[in-house]
Amino acid sequence: MRESRLAMFLLVLPALAVVLALFVYPLAMSVVSSVTDKTGATTLDNFAKAWELYREDVIFTLLIVCVSTAFIGALSAGIGGYLVLGESRRAIAALRWLYRWPLFIPFIVAAQCMRTFLAKNGLMNNAFDTIGLIDVQNAVGFLDWRGIIVTFVWKQTPFVALIVAGAMASLDRSTIEAARNLGASRIRILLEIVLPQVSSAMIVGLTLSFVTMLSVLSVPIMISGGAPTMITVDMAFRINAYSDYGVANALGLISYAMTAIAAWVYLRSNAAKRGMA
Repeated sequence: MRESRLAMFLLVLPALAVVLALFVYPLAMSVVSSVTDKTGATTLDNFAKAWELYREDVIFTLLIVCVSTAFIGALSAGIGGYLVLGESRRAIAALRWLYRWPLFIPFIVAAQCMRTFLAKNGLMNNAFDTIGLIDVQNAVGFLDWRGIIVTFVWKQTPFVALIVAGAMASLDRSTIEAARNLGASRIRILLEIVLPQVSSAMIVGLTLSFVTMLSVLSVPIMISGGAPTMITVDMAFRINAYSDYGVANALGLISYAMTAIAAWVYLRSNAAKRGMA
């Protein structure tokens, strides 16, 4: 028994060491730094200063991520639903090929692409000008909060759609075919039959996307240079400009609190489903 336990411990040790070194230790240091001043005394001044200077950015960050998450959920449900319920094989094949592309593009590359696509004289406005929909001279760019949302949604939708589409494809199609035989539309089948059965997969994908978007620095700093901005930019600014790790870590713990809310929603949803089962 001792030898088997030792072998199990040795197998787990590398992964445990990585978690401790890359996650637990930095988190502990962030907590300590956020509640101490430069002399080492315990204080909450860092949180007070972070809220005083960046409360608008905290609210802005939460709104941007929540709105982006909502759009990602709607688009993922639509893509997964069409892949499962669509009748045009060519459209399904084209959608299956196209929607996965952003999966392989890093956030920093996505942000740079969107800078040239969403600018006033970018690809989007020039394309609309070419087909006569707008006059590019009077057009406006989307390099602001709208550009951040567009970039997040474009980048994260394939990730969630892949999870949701896989869950939809594994469903028993007898209920879907029965609903079709009774005359239900595809929208009704999607909303009332398919989505309730894949809600767990949807929540997992949206929770992971929520956490990912909270941690991204490249998109807000490259898409929108004005204020308000996301707190990842504020954290980088406090460190690079003032070497103020206390306030930066206080902002980091605020973002941890946001992710904790998302994790709580996920865990409560799972607990409710287990209780119903």
